[in-house]
Amino acid sequence: MPAALTERHVLRVCADPNNLPFSNARGEGLENKLAELVARDLGATVEYTWWAQRRGFFRNTLKAGACDVVMGVPAAFELALTTSPYYRSTYVFVTRKDRKLDLRSFDDPLLRDLRIGVQMIGDDFANTPPAHALANRHILEHVQGYMIYGDYREPNPPARILDAVARREIDTAIVWGPLAGYFARRASVPLAVTPVAPQIDQPFLPFVYDISVGVRRGEQEFRDRLDEILARRRPEIERLLDDYGVPQVKG
Repeated sequence: MPAALTERHVLRVCADPNNLPFSNARGEGLENKLAELVARDLGATVEYTWWAQRRGFFRNTLKAGACDVVMGVPAAFELALTTSPYYRSTYVFVTRKDRKLDLRSFDDPLLRDLRIGVQMIGDDFANTPPAHALANRHILEHVQGYMIYGDYREPNPPARILDAVARREIDTAIVWGPLAGYFARRASVPLAVTPVAPQIDQPFLPFVYDISVGVRRGEQEFRDRLDEILARRRPEIERLLDDYGVPQVKG
């Protein structure tokens, strides 16, 4: 068990201070609320180490001992020991409702004529699952990349891709579901959020991912304690996910 938790009753969390819907310095994000819920169950208070969640985040935070937990990581993440997933979500198509495009599949012929926004991690836009799926179909001409990290001087920089749909700068965006669900509710015009189908682009390119809580490798006792809390607080977590508009995939 982490020393801060046993000695000072403090749950030390590493998070991004400018990354809604997941976290921000005002404690308004889904992962902020989850951290508070877990801390209450542990009889602890939350203490944050803030770090922009981009390349090097885990190396400089969890692995460096700056905190004991990161609230949202992919299940079986190689840089952390993970809990059982507390939600499963998917990439989604985002369009203006007044366009009535009804996009659901990468095989929809409409995509060849639409301006498409995809999220980027690095300099090469073809590094996220939707970008790979488009490239596999030779749909490249009208694809525009939006950095996941974005301009950090702005609030919630990953949301710019949703703004581009609302302003008609692009016709559709293919976005990680929790980001899309949260900001679509807050957009200046009604936006449609539709899960990508099927869940896997054969032979193996998944669009659906399980999300867990991450702790340092070797801290199985702490991980098991968190698993118990996540299971016990499942109804509250489900309400949180609904409040933040997270598209959930069951199964």
